[in-house]
Amino acid sequence: MSKTKRKRKNDAELPQYRWALRIFFIAVALSAALSLASESALTGAGIAAALLVLAGFIGLGILFDIIGVAVTAADERPFHSMAAHKEPGASEAIMLLRNAGRVSSFCNDVVGDICGIVSGTTAAVIVARLQMLLDVHSVLLGAGVTAVISGLTIGGKALGKSLAINQSTRVVFLAGKILHVFHRFSK
Repeated sequence: MSKTKRKRKNDAELPQYRWALRIFFIAVALSAALSLASESALTGAGIAAALLVLAGFIGLGILFDIIGVAVTAADERPFHSMAAHKEPGASEAIMLLRNAGRVSSFCNDVVGDICGIVSGTTAAVIVARLQMLLDVHSVLLGAGVTAVISGLTIGGKALGKSLAINQSTRVVFLAGKILHVFHRFSK
């Protein structure tokens, strides 16, 4: 292979390495922030509050999974017309679709995995508190709580994937509108 062909191949691979490095640091920062938020919310909280925190993380994981799938399933064409009519969120939706691989990776892998990990640690807190409250020290309690959380997460994501595929344009447009609001406030 000639030097120019090798150089072009290396130049093409460089952005992928940058993206992987960037997503690594984003994941570390986001994981730390969400873990800190979870631990702060759970410190001194009862079982009801811990269940709310858990539901929040499960819901967040499902929501981002829906966005990640919708971005890979949606067609860009309807958004061009909306952008031409200056509809808020249309240009952001196009940006999401043009970066579908990265958006999907961030939503499904980074946020989804972090929510799964944090919900697991929240489950451990719930199991420990239930064991103290019920004065039961059984492995079955932990296994049961883990099974229910897994079922809720997997079932919710399965329902969400159907929604994301069937309503991909709506989901992406809604995500675009939310990004549009954030862009307006960040200016």
